[in-house]
Amino acid sequence: MNDIEKLVCGYHRFQQQYFCDHHTLFDSLRESQSPTTLVIGCCDSRVDPMLLTGSKPGELFVVRNIANLVPPCTDDASPGVSSAIEFAVCILEVKRIIVLGHARCGGIRALLAPPEIAAETSFVERWMRIAKPVRDKVLREMAHASSEARHKACEMASILHSLDNLLTYPWLKQRVQEGRLILHGWYFDIGSGALLAYSSRQQEFLPLVCPPDAPAKVRAQAPVGEES
Repeated sequence: MNDIEKLVCGYHRFQQQYFCDHHTLFDSLRESQSPTTLVIGCCDSRVDPMLLTGSKPGELFVVRNIANLVPPCTDDASPGVSSAIEFAVCILEVKRIIVLGHARCGGIRALLAPPEIAAETSFVERWMRIAKPVRDKVLREMAHASSEARHKACEMASILHSLDNLLTYPWLKQRVQEGRLILHGWYFDIGSGALLAYSSRQQEFLPLVCPPDAPAKVRAQAPVGEES
């Protein structure tokens, strides 16, 4: 079975699950959608928000780009990402936004790459300039750390940078201040299977879901999470 055949077979399974019963989920989704959550995630093929959260069609409004970045609200902001955020917040009136970052992110690797290597992927390099303040801060504060430690620090800091950039959109910031919208920063550790959430109280990423091989007592103590 080639790749296309595999995709078509997958669609057949989707069709059987959602369209072959007399009353289906898409009966209610045919004319409109009303997701309560916007997820801003990475394009990485290993980090599918629908798969990771076990969500059904219609439950998440998803925006994916290289390294799950949010451009600040400026006249030259990327209209693709910014318009999707605007639609989710102002039209769909989502209740929460999750910026979902992850370990081993290729976009962050490009951000930290030497200039001569970065130049080989010009579109990626230009997009990743959004996170340049993150790179500069990590390189300055972690000059003697290992490349792996700097990479992870950049991955996590870029999530916080995107959360900060979300608040540069006046209509979004107003909803946050009024309590109508909650922002979350999540980090998926591909290596361990853990899910971390940023705690503004502790000012660090804490386990939201522990690795599957963690002791039961540790898993039970994982926090439910809080807004960023």
